[in-house]
Amino acid sequence: MSGQQQDRSSSSQVFQPLGGDDPTTIAGYRLAAKLGAGGMGKVYLSYTPGGRPVAIKVIRPEFGEDPEFRRRFAQEVQSAQRVQGLFTAPVIDADTDGAQPWLATAYVPGPSLADAVVAHGALPVETVLLLIAGMAEALHVIHGAGIVHRDLKPSNVLLAADGPRVIDFGIAYAADATSLTGSGVTIGTPSFMAPEQAAGRRVTSATDIFALGQVAAYAATGTPAFGEGTSHGVLYRIVHEEPDLTAVPERLTELVTRCLAKDPEARPSITEVIALCQSANAETVLRRPEHWLPGAVAADITVRTAAPAPVQTPPPPASLPSAAYSPTTPATPPPGYGPPARQPAPQQYATPVRAQAYAYAYAPTQVPTHAQVYPGPSMHPAARPPKRAGKRGAVIALAAALVFGIGGGGAAYLLLKNEGQETQGSGPSKGEQTDSGDRTADPKPAPKPDPKPAVYKGINLTAGYHLTLGDDDVRPQEGEDGGYELSYDTGGYLDAETQDGNLVLLDPGQEGSLAACRADTRFTKNLYLNKLSKGRQVCVTTGTGHMGLLTVQGFSAEGSPSTYMTLDVTVWRNAVGTDSGS
Repeated sequence: MSGQQQDRSSSSQVFQPLGGDDPTTIAGYRLAAKLGAGGMGKVYLSYTPGGRPVAIKVIRPEFGEDPEFRRRFAQEVQSAQRVQGLFTAPVIDADTDGAQPWLATAYVPGPSLADAVVAHGALPVETVLLLIAGMAEALHVIHGAGIVHRDLKPSNVLLAADGPRVIDFGIAYAADATSLTGSGVTIGTPSFMAPEQAAGRRVTSATDIFALGQVAAYAATGTPAFGEGTSHGVLYRIVHEEPDLTAVPERLTELVTRCLAKDPEARPSITEVIALCQSANAETVLRRPEHWLPGAVAADITVRTAAPAPVQTPPPPASLPSAAYSPTTPATPPPGYGPPARQPAPQQYATPVRAQAYAYAYAPTQVPTHAQVYPGPSMHPAARPPKRAGKRGAVIALAAALVFGIGGGGAAYLLLKNEGQETQGSGPSKGEQTDSGDRTADPKPAPKPDPKPAVYKGINLTAGYHLTLGDDDVRPQEGEDGGYELSYDTGGYLDAETQDGNLVLLDPGQEGSLAACRADTRFTKNLYLNKLSKGRQVCVTTGTGHMGLLTVQGFSAEGSPSTYMTLDVTVWRNAVGTDSGS
């Protein structure tokens, strides 16, 4: 259960100012902006006392007046507090008994899948596979808490930098049996309902699997699998007709077809869904959530990260909890979220999907619990007391005495000289003659000459292959995940594979050379092909000490049986740190 998807009509404005009919606070949470509104209520941006952004969904008053809704809402909130998956937005606070029910979840700075597809079109196959695998894991923990989502749709999936987030689980169940369902309020979205749901039959976890297949088809094609139109027409097609999958990429056909089986028993389990994503990925693992979105969609995350602060910030309380901040929730927030809990957390019984069931990795978002703590308050430089010359001299004298006792007077001279060169005449200066006749000058070693370039013309680098610049014969080799130095990832981007490796896209007309590659520091780990064109050059620095220059000569034709790019590659081996300025 959550709620921070944005109304499509206002997607151009992420953070909307509060209106005259909007509250300024909710149970101690001071509101900063409105995130959106929907059939169930409005969503606002706020912050915890520790500064973490949260999304607060305030339920519409007419739902709050229905006693059956309140009963179900309280039940779903209690269940939702047990959902702590990596791909859900955790519920951290709620009030199910107040005049107007509300709940707060962690704020996810990312567009909804619906907004992303409307703004940028269908997603690449690799992105869809990571999307569905993450959503499947989210459904695992949601179903493990005894919840069926019932309203899994693109606007209830947020696209974060490290993977998707499924939100609003459980709210459809709370509203399903209210008196409002017969008076113009639709619970569930027709285009993404399952046949049993549309026919009014029993809803199970398999219902969410059907919706998962519909979301996959929508993400890959930009249109719903059963078309659009009136609700009655769409629901009829869902119950009685087969979906139109002609535009679904071939690698996704089996996944989508099996999820959209009319019979709930014939649909795959969550583990099987993830296995289908693996096989369709043509690799043994699903990886790289930090680069899983196309560049245009990823840019939208930056806009949503710059969340505004409340206009008026209450003074910090002397101690927590305080009367100025008194949420009414019985929830137990996870570490780093929300106010202190009033009662112990419910026992978690949702078991994560075992690693051996699927072999893909998403970057964790939890803050490490072993952070180093530095004692003592920090001080602004202006507030620090001036150093005492006498105390400093005593420290230097003591250090000099110790060094004299261990290594002789020469070492003490170096200690005193390096400490600040404030004492004149404490030893011979650089270049002066010493008693032994030696000179203390330390001339700079002669710079190493630049390595000679090795040039490789017309390399056809196929997607899923890599180059190792340290090889005597630089040629494509199969594999895109490993300790290589440069790969063409099937996700449609060049990847600096080695640790400390990076790429720099040179500007049009900028001369590609060893000096240019050494000087330019606009580093990136990945470079999407939509940024490249014939003649563009890319500097490559490897973690193994080599530097390279790629010159794009062309790309595979549309009808080609393989996807590749043609490159001229120049390699300077062992060039890192050998220039005269190093």
